[in-house]
Amino acid sequence: MLIAGNWKMHTVPDAAVELARDVARRVRSHADSVAVAVCPPSISLAAVGEVVRNTPVRLGAQTMHEAEQGAYTGEVSAPMLGAVGCHYVILGHSERRQLFGEIDAGVNRKTLAALAHGLVPIVCVGETLNERKAGEEETVVGRQIDAALDGVHLDSAAHLVVAYEPVWAIGTGETASPEQAQAMHRFIRDRLVSFGAPREVEILYGGSVKPGNAADLFAQPDIDGGLIGGASLDAESFAAIVEAASKV
Repeated sequence: MLIAGNWKMHTVPDAAVELARDVARRVRSHADSVAVAVCPPSISLAAVGEVVRNTPVRLGAQTMHEAEQGAYTGEVSAPMLGAVGCHYVILGHSERRQLFGEIDAGVNRKTLAALAHGLVPIVCVGETLNERKAGEEETVVGRQIDAALDGVHLDSAAHLVVAYEPVWAIGTGETASPEQAQAMHRFIRDRLVSFGAPREVEILYGGSVKPGNAADLFAQPDIDGGLIGGASLDAESFAAIVEAASKV
């Protein structure tokens, strides 16, 4: 099980440090059964990295550029993320796709770059409400997986994480039912295996996970944890989600 907190554009550095310290304290007792990561804004990565060093909590970034360096104002590269202690990097989040124009081919380039520099990409896939209503969810998610993993060769399940985030359930308070989430997770797992990826690749659910629904979601056989948004900004709520994962 992996529980990763995506803090999005929240917390200034001082607040990020305090949140990370509180999270690390609260989840320590579950370290043997659940992997935990926090993904703060880039301005706080170095400071949070210091706080979680020598704790069970790993550091992740929310995005990165595909190039190692260059004239890309405002961007950060995989080597930069590695230098501040990042283990994970979120790629292709629906907000990046919808608000900043990221496309499947770009997610693929970033995925290849992350792997080349020893980062574990958390590749996000998911359909919009209109796509689900049209019965296109598997077509959309299948296309996103195919594109993201083009040219990727995995020899270990530990080198990749996939997060299924139904776009209609992010920040809306709506959540896919455990059965809906499980059906898509099974589809994703089968698609990954068709690429030659190990069946053990972790697939996270990322759609308004809260302490109240976490246990039912994590009990599904193909849900391996969660990519947590709003609830990750409260250490008590985030720790409760981690605890729910530890009981599966």
